[in-house]
Amino acid sequence: MTLEDSPIRGVMTAADFMSPSELLAYAERLESLGYSELWLTDMFGREIYVTAGFVLANTTRIKVASGIAHIYGRDAIASLQAARTLSELSNGRFIQGLGVSHPIAASMRGVPWDDPVEKTRAYLSAMRGEVPLQPRAGVSEAPIYLAAHGPKMMAVAAELADGANTYMQPPERTTEARAVLGPDKALNVVLPCCLTADSALGRAAGRRALSIYLPLAAYQRRWLANGFTEEDWSNGGSDRLVDNCFIWGDIDTITNKIRAHIDAGATAIAIGAQHADPRRSGPAWDLLEALAPRRG
Repeated sequence: MTLEDSPIRGVMTAADFMSPSELLAYAERLESLGYSELWLTDMFGREIYVTAGFVLANTTRIKVASGIAHIYGRDAIASLQAARTLSELSNGRFIQGLGVSHPIAASMRGVPWDDPVEKTRAYLSAMRGEVPLQPRAGVSEAPIYLAAHGPKMMAVAAELADGANTYMQPPERTTEARAVLGPDKALNVVLPCCLTADSALGRAAGRRALSIYLPLAAYQRRWLANGFTEEDWSNGGSDRLVDNCFIWGDIDTITNKIRAHIDAGATAIAIGAQHADPRRSGPAWDLLEALAPRRG
């Protein structure tokens, strides 16, 4: 792939595990490799919008996205205000990824878990409606991409967002997502990947990536819809589930699997680069460099 034809725009990054200087060096290196977007995960460490502002203030070209900022963490006006501010101060380099997350996001804040589709619809409707904010003239609105897997949430994205994000889904789900989303909205597919031809190492990396999602009901419902059973997400995940949700292999295998999502209707790809060796820490530069849009 070259810079002109690469479908890979972004890299999903758990920035909480990097020091401030490491995060900036990482962003600058991604920028030099031709990646156009840095996606930040919303975990339980740094505040995601503050972190995005820090990266944007210390870079010049790369866009920074919240991936995803969950809606139980902030009300709709606070989210809109954050996005407008970051977009203005970075000259339009901020992307807002939002999602309902999972019941733990509500319970840790002491609030009830509401119907996720209706909660999200009301939240985006508030952001898109009349709000008591005073935007500055000429400031471009940050695009809003909604994390969505099921058809009901994807329909909310089609109605109220600029597009949708999916995560750890096979190409068949990308085809289904595009059908619900329609032809005119962006569909960003986030794919965790590992560069290794060793099936044992590749699947072990896949199980590490899947481990926090295996007990989550939202993912289990999607897997059931895709023909999996409880046995597939028990005991660390079956080989079939891992191979369905996680990309591992040599660079040609990974590239071909990424291309399958583009052929299925994805607008762009963001990768999550994983190490094959669990003893290694830091960014998986072997894969990031091999897939880089500007690698040669």
